[in-house]
Amino acid sequence: IAVLALTPGAVVAAPTPSPTPSPTPSPTPPRVPARCLVPPLVAPVTDPFRMPPCRYCAGNRGIEYGPRPGQTVVAVAAGEVVFAGTVARIRWVVVAHADGRRASYGHLASLAVALGDRVVAGRRIGTTTDRFHLGLRDGDDPVDPTPLLGRWRFPTRLVPVDGTPRRAVGPPRLVCANQGARR
Repeated sequence: IAVLALTPGAVVAAPTPSPTPSPTPSPTPPRVPARCLVPPLVAPVTDPFRMPPCRYCAGNRGIEYGPRPGQTVVAVAAGEVVFAGTVARIRWVVVAHADGRRASYGHLASLAVALGDRVVAGRRIGTTTDRFHLGLRDGDDPVDPTPLLGRWRFPTRLVPVDGTPRRAVGPPRLVCANQGARR
């Protein structure tokens, strides 16, 4: 510990600052998704994400949906299946993504993937029971997937009433509200 004693009338010079080292780049860039996540299914949300106030407190660490039983569930992003099986009589699939996050798909009636499978965004994961849970984690921390999910925009088509043939419409497209990007 350095101690500086000042006496009346003493002149003290400010220490010469040492040169500041140039900043080194951060080893891990912030996680900003290049594109949004593909919605896992089209169904009403019955219970939104609610961050619990503590690690073991009540909350909803994902999004609960109310699908039709047997509805197809797809991967929200590309990754590797790191778990596909049953926990407490509930079928789950967990996919690890390149950005370090993990998506979990719960309350599945059937599984269409197995441990070690590589999936792309939109690939079928399984089918639902009468409920469905989507969770997203960054390490051990739950992440609200809601702002990251894109929305399907379906083309609008006017149907002629005079008997002229209907024109084909294009496929739906994914609109990413949070980044303004399209897929």
